[in-house]
Amino acid sequence: MNELRRVLVANRGEIALRIIRACHTAGIEAVSVYSTADENAHWVRLADEARHIGASPAHKSYLNVDAVLEAAVDTGADAVHPGYGFLSENEAFARAVKERGLIFVGPSAEVIAAMGNKSHARRTAVEAGVPVAPGTGPLTDVDAALREAEEIGYPVLIKASAGGGGRGIRPVFSPDELAEVFPGAGAEAAAAFGDGTLYLERAVEGARHIEVQVLADTHGNAVHLFERDCSVQRRRQKLVEEAPAPGLSDALRSEVADAAVRLARHVGYVGAGTVEFLVGPDEAVYFMEMNTRIQVEHPITECVTGVDMVAEQLRIAAGAPLSFAQSDVVLNGAAVELRINAEDPERDFAPTPGTLDAFTVPGGPGVRVDTGFVTGDTISPFYDSLLAKLICWGADRSQALARARQALEEWEIAGVSSTKALHRYLLDDERFRAGAVDTRWLEHRLCEGPWTAPQG
Repeated sequence: MNELRRVLVANRGEIALRIIRACHTAGIEAVSVYSTADENAHWVRLADEARHIGASPAHKSYLNVDAVLEAAVDTGADAVHPGYGFLSENEAFARAVKERGLIFVGPSAEVIAAMGNKSHARRTAVEAGVPVAPGTGPLTDVDAALREAEEIGYPVLIKASAGGGGRGIRPVFSPDELAEVFPGAGAEAAAAFGDGTLYLERAVEGARHIEVQVLADTHGNAVHLFERDCSVQRRRQKLVEEAPAPGLSDALRSEVADAAVRLARHVGYVGAGTVEFLVGPDEAVYFMEMNTRIQVEHPITECVTGVDMVAEQLRIAAGAPLSFAQSDVVLNGAAVELRINAEDPERDFAPTPGTLDAFTVPGGPGVRVDTGFVTGDTISPFYDSLLAKLICWGADRSQALARARQALEEWEIAGVSSTKALHRYLLDDERFRAGAVDTRWLEHRLCEGPWTAPQG
């Protein structure tokens, strides 16, 4: 085992604070890095030590591998925790951390690379006996794509091999549309991910987005922490997540959980990871991708299982076995997470940077708020718009949703526009309350016309 005394947190915002708190609970010192824009940030003040690593744009600070590594070495860190986003799934960064004699809190660079290439990940899933939607291998030629699409059947999704997190995906519904957009999709993928390779996959209509949380250590233990439903999305970005997935049968729950663990074992996974699936209306299961990091929505899994996932990440990184076995993991109640973003839903979700004139978070039984901000802080235009995550647990789904509704009523946010009112609306929508939504439901609902948050 390796004793962790100091961990550098290579991130910002709520996930940085989440990791700092987990380190302190475990008796580990936490080092924060920050950009110019985040110099006075709440999470920076709570770290044991903080280092400025560059200008405000992410590519000059949080994505600057050399600056992050220099800060880690100079502050005497034993390990680097990347959180999510930024460098968390960057194989070169994971490798560089190890080359500097430090511990990367996550899987190996080789596993990150293998699962980060989505067409390769599809092949790996097939090898592991995990079902995938009909699709192709890597494609760079539009004529080959047209031939493959005829075999698969329309509609199909054009996907970037190096994409992920819902990015680099385009639905197409006809050969003419495929011929028109394929070259541009390749150019966009090359610009965004450094790799213009694409592949095709059949679009699963009316699908739910179900993902399974896995943890694996260096002692051969691999477990699942059950599943989450992440079907409430806009432009493939999640807004609401639930655990467990409402209305999922025990047989289907076991199917996706077993498939996720099987894949983790097959690739030699170590750390926290998430295996994402599409589940069709006929309950057919299709592998989408594996995220080789902790997820934004991990708190709802913590709520229904009692497992502190960041603490387990630190244990695993230190070489210790998981603190529990699969038989110890049981579902307890239900939890929902609402992502509160600094965006204006009435202006096509335009970001609304500015100063938080008021930010009074709710409380009460079963209510948790993960945020990196306090009243008076500045919401920067340089980064994503996540203000906070509202996580509510209940003995059942009905109680969890009722607590979330009450918490939204209590929450005071002033100075920037937010998605708080939209979430209030969603919680009262009949289809959502019935658990009868798919990945396109929210976009269709927003297209139907103006929405108004219910009163009272």
